[in-house]
Amino acid sequence: MTNTPQNVLFLCTGNSARSLMAEAIITRESMGKFRGFSAGSQPTGAPNPHALTLLQSLNYDTSQLRSKSWDEFSGPDAPKMDFVFTVCDSAAAEPCPFWPSQPISAHWGLPDPAAATGTEAQIALAFHAAYQMLRNRISIFVNLPLTSLDGPSLQHELDAIAQTHDQQDTQPA
Repeated sequence: MTNTPQNVLFLCTGNSARSLMAEAIITRESMGKFRGFSAGSQPTGAPNPHALTLLQSLNYDTSQLRSKSWDEFSGPDAPKMDFVFTVCDSAAAEPCPFWPSQPISAHWGLPDPAAATGTEAQIALAFHAAYQMLRNRISIFVNLPLTSLDGPSLQHELDAIAQTHDQQDTQPA
């Protein structure tokens, strides 16, 4: 891996919560190794206020987060993506645009906190759970020995992150 940050795109349907949280997490947690982006197949047009509140409470910079279409990342002027992760089942089932750089991709589905109902505390808990799952997965990802993994081994590791770490993801922080 070079000193140039690798680009990672997180996809979801609405691009209002999970994918935006993942964008913020990887940008900060990778300490310059990766640059995070997010997009949706049917963007809501605005970040979910609960996602922003959570990220801000954890001292993430949210000033650049916005809900946007994945079409922004499929054109000739788009940044070259090295990795693409879907974080919701809806986006994973949809036909994705053609990514010119043919990035490595994996599905890291998790429950949509934006669909949570109940009291403010219950909704906040759903967002915290999604955040924790994403942070755990991204932490594992950014610490993979990318330079020593061949294509199939890397793909296996990326696929395994969501499947083998779900038990850990639900443990309290």
